[in-house]
Amino acid sequence: MTSASPGSSALPEKPTLDGVEAKLVARWESEQTYAFDRTQPRENIFAIDTPPPTASGALHIGHVFSYTHTDTVARFWRMRGKAVFYPIGWDDNGLPSEKRVQNFYGVRCDTSVPYDPDFTPPEKPGKQEVPISRRNFLDLCEILTVEDEKAFENVFRTLGASVDWSMQYRTIDDHSQATSQRAFLRNLSRGEAYNQQAPTLWDVTFRTAVAQAELEDRERQGNYFRVGFAKADGEKVFIETTRPELLPACVALVAHPDDERYVDLFGHTVTTPVFGVEVPVVAHELADPEKGSGIAMICTWGDTTDVTWWRELQLPARAIIGRDGRLIAEAPEAITSETGRAAYADLAGLTPHSAKQKVVEQLTEAGAIEGEPKPTTQQVKFYERGERPLEIVSTRQWYIRNGGREAEVRDRMIQRGRDLRWVPEHMRHRYENWVEGLAGDWLISRQRFFGIPIPLWYRLDDHGEPDYDDPIVPDEATLPIDPSSDVPPGFEESQRGQSGGFVGDPDVMDTWATSSLTPQIAGKWGSDDDLFQRVFPMDVRPQGHDIIRTWLFSTVVRSELEFGVTPWKAAALSGWILDPDRKKMSKSKGNVVTPIGLLEQYGSDAVRYWAASGRPGTDTAFDEAQMKVGRRLATKILNASKFALGTGASAADADKPVTEPLDLAMLAALADVVDAATKAFEDYNYAVALERTESFFWSFCDNYVELVKSRSYGEGPGADSAKSALSQALSVLLRLFAPILPFVTEEVWSWWQQGSIHLQSWPESSALRKNDSDAAVLDAAIAAIAGIRKAKSEAGIKGFHEVAAVRVTAPNADVVRLVADDLKGAARAASIEVAEGAEAGFAIVAGSPSE
Repeated sequence: MTSASPGSSALPEKPTLDGVEAKLVARWESEQTYAFDRTQPRENIFAIDTPPPTASGALHIGHVFSYTHTDTVARFWRMRGKAVFYPIGWDDNGLPSEKRVQNFYGVRCDTSVPYDPDFTPPEKPGKQEVPISRRNFLDLCEILTVEDEKAFENVFRTLGASVDWSMQYRTIDDHSQATSQRAFLRNLSRGEAYNQQAPTLWDVTFRTAVAQAELEDRERQGNYFRVGFAKADGEKVFIETTRPELLPACVALVAHPDDERYVDLFGHTVTTPVFGVEVPVVAHELADPEKGSGIAMICTWGDTTDVTWWRELQLPARAIIGRDGRLIAEAPEAITSETGRAAYADLAGLTPHSAKQKVVEQLTEAGAIEGEPKPTTQQVKFYERGERPLEIVSTRQWYIRNGGREAEVRDRMIQRGRDLRWVPEHMRHRYENWVEGLAGDWLISRQRFFGIPIPLWYRLDDHGEPDYDDPIVPDEATLPIDPSSDVPPGFEESQRGQSGGFVGDPDVMDTWATSSLTPQIAGKWGSDDDLFQRVFPMDVRPQGHDIIRTWLFSTVVRSELEFGVTPWKAAALSGWILDPDRKKMSKSKGNVVTPIGLLEQYGSDAVRYWAASGRPGTDTAFDEAQMKVGRRLATKILNASKFALGTGASAADADKPVTEPLDLAMLAALADVVDAATKAFEDYNYAVALERTESFFWSFCDNYVELVKSRSYGEGPGADSAKSALSQALSVLLRLFAPILPFVTEEVWSWWQQGSIHLQSWPESSALRKNDSDAAVLDAAIAAIAGIRKAKSEAGIKGFHEVAAVRVTAPNADVVRLVADDLKGAARAASIEVAEGAEAGFAIVAGSPSE
């Protein structure tokens, strides 16, 4: 394809969009078009905290949707003269990557298996996963995530993401590990991070703790069983439960303090059926008199309400479910009778499902169940990536204070949310509702493998027990460290696991504990403080509205604890992509669409057009028809630009005077579009900017271009005015479209201008408004040409056929006369007559102009 230098008339014979992406991506890379200028002061920098997509498998269309939104904003501010800090990262540590490796290679991590330096994964995964060492497993995680990230980069480059590719990071690389560990150690030193043995939401499949933000309620069918507890007088008090298998873990019965049915029981005990344990009857306001029989058993632990009762009523712990999700071998010490211990022995090692069936049998034999089970639909808590209900087990975990237990911290986090600009504004309420509903601090430790290690060791006493209250802390200068292989100062490797020696913390951090530091990671906090000071706090965090509670909130927490500020000035939220059934697209539902085929089929600009049509925070339907519209728009930009430049208009013509009323009016109308698009982009509303620009553009092509076509090919001041107006309008329209349609605009720009359009100045409306411009002239001309076209059509005359004369009657005849010559040319008429009239009217005199 031929490129023209400024002022040249050389244009492509047949403009095409084919192959434009590969050509321009290579050009942008070689010319470093989007390189960040780090010499700029903070006030001249626009910094974006770019979301790092999870590197596990393939990107889906939702990524293209939301990243297009971010990219339009980046391109706009770059054209406004800002040095745009727009890095890219890959979120490759954590459970999603582990699952991907397990499924791809057919392996699983087993810490008891020794490292095999010659290990080669199976050519084809079998039904049974091959157990491999932690080190071998981590090696495979590293290999596969790197390959996935290469594919991700290809998609984003093809999409036209204007990131600075020299600023890539990975959440598992050494820099991210050091940053994450440094932030944790700072939290620890200030008392914001702490460890404790406590009831923990636990995924029995992945055998790891789960944080509140990772929970998902799912409907499950269950049954209420009516179970009788014996009172001292031999009578029974009946509770209704869906989890009879937890009866051996029962520590109390609870009712509402105002429930008259049970007031006389408070302060007394009842005896559990089958297991024969005396438990107290207690009062608590969380007990619901309307639920079941109004009295419930407290077990340690069936759900989070049990945890609350247990903690606030200071009850004993009798946990019976282990980390493997099965009932532990040893019966609780409170079960002392032979029959009770024998009954428990029949349960040991069973899953909760099997144990439930067994306990129901035992209760039935003991005559302790009344009536038939009552079916019910329950909301059961799951790990968002899990397939089995969560259990609550007692484990030692690390937490960061986030306001879940301390009102003062919670109030600070709410205030930080109010310090932010939210786009759209109502999303702030989701943030506040989440913070106000926190039930505990942020659990950050995970019992997994491909993650950033908790950077601590513990001294072992003479009995080989670790001292969790006084951990050994590394010097920040030594980070990153892995306590499973690195040795703390003052010790030797031979002392690992020995009495009087040390042991490394076995856990890794939750992936959000690292992702919550993306401003610090991308800004090189602690390793390049000059850069960090130029970009932090950042200008905007673009992200999906579904992870306000996780990524957005956790980032606010880390920034507030470390710096006492919000990490950005604004949060711009994208919606979900919906499938044809109006359901959210997600990998778990199996209804996602991968983008690369769409980018190849319709072109990147067309896919970006569809994405940019979705308003901030609004869920948007996946719509290939909209992509086809975008393709037509990009093609029209090519063809309309070729026409405008084919008149002889050049970059130099933009400096010539515009004298004709129609040209002046068109530029004045375009100035209004510039103002509207500028405000829309400043408000992060790319969709409105696109709507206003596209609407003007189609009218410009269908009306103004047709009106000035014959004049623009002529000579003299009128032709010069048309060429200048066309040159200015084309320049402005291309720049208005550039953030959304970067490929076609860059292509056309190269025909007649120097440099990249994406490094040009954003258009200024003041340059388009002239003192003698009158927007009414353009409206009158458009109305008149529409009427003339209709009149020709009704007369059976083709639009391109010449006619002898056109008569126009209009209430604003004086205005119409200003554009009479242009109307005559567009109508292909030999003459035109304009008369004053109360109503508009149009008449065509048929025949050749010579008649």
